[in-house]
Amino acid sequence: MESNVLEVNRTNIGETRLVTDQLGDLAEGAVRFRIERFSITANTTTYAEFGDMLDYWGFWPSGDDTFGRVPAMGWASVVESNHPDVQVGGRYYGWFPMAECIDATVAITSTGLRDDGPNRVAHAPVYRTFERTDLDPTHPSTAGVAAEAMEEAEDRHALVRGLYLTGYLADGFLDANGWFGADHAIVLSASSKTAIGFAACAAQHDGVHLVGVTSPGNVDAVRELGWYHSVITYDDVANAVPDAESRAVVVDMAGNGPVLESLHDALGDRIAYSMVVGRTHHDAPPAAPTSGPTPEMFFAPTALVSMNEQGVDTEKFQAAMGPALAAFIDGSSRWLAVERSGGPDAAADTWADVLAGRVSPSVGRITSLHSA
Repeated sequence: MESNVLEVNRTNIGETRLVTDQLGDLAEGAVRFRIERFSITANTTTYAEFGDMLDYWGFWPSGDDTFGRVPAMGWASVVESNHPDVQVGGRYYGWFPMAECIDATVAITSTGLRDDGPNRVAHAPVYRTFERTDLDPTHPSTAGVAAEAMEEAEDRHALVRGLYLTGYLADGFLDANGWFGADHAIVLSASSKTAIGFAACAAQHDGVHLVGVTSPGNVDAVRELGWYHSVITYDDVANAVPDAESRAVVVDMAGNGPVLESLHDALGDRIAYSMVVGRTHHDAPPAAPTSGPTPEMFFAPTALVSMNEQGVDTEKFQAAMGPALAAFIDGSSRWLAVERSGGPDAAADTWADVLAGRVSPSVGRITSLHSA
């Protein structure tokens, strides 16, 4: 069996290529997934940016040092199984390569499958799980829902689930640390979906003024979300916190070195904590600020450990995530339109458009290597 795969140049992520895998007989304990569709967002391209640092290239090794396979969040069905407890036909949500089909060695979990292949065992459990739709507590309800409406709900799920949960954890981490004594939170790349998820959570706290920083063309859209207390452009970051007595945490989704350096130069020690979450501005040079605290990388899978050390009831925190996620996904129709495409060329074009910033914050792209 042949499977088309979209690969990305590891050192020049604007370059992609299409390769064809030859899938042979399944190994014992393995299943074959047909990857129906997946989302490509700025967060997906961040996986490529941090591919070496966080071993995202290791999720689905390409066997090539130049081109790698980027994990993307989406849906797949089991079309062949050599595992005694996995039936053909099951549908799953998880991190898949941008491909038509993939084989994985799996183990059964309470909500689906876990990838136990040698390439995945070193990764956090959240990155190894495939949630079965009829067992996943966060999957949209199918009761009385038409097929078209369910597809829409699942597309929104693929677009914002992982991003919202990253924002939810970043908010929880900051709150567990008392916002490091700050009364402002400055969010760079405020129009990104991860930033929007963070803002939706952070806006629930009293005493924290949310400042969204975005490009001029996105100011109105970010302001209309209603979660940021003020919205400014990148060239105005020096005035992000006009009150000289206030302190701020920085939540950097952009990864734009010059912008972050300008912000650090302007606020200096008034920055209580500087958090790097993403890199939506992939072509900008990295930051090397000389004022204020050293920016620290936020890694969602380890956030709960840190929060537990701060005395947070993490079981209660996690239990609240499901309803919060469902409400956020349901409400996304207010600000997010879904655009779908299919076929190898469409998937490559979607990657290029998202990477180049040609996709409006009000649009989410869903694609597939299968023809539409």
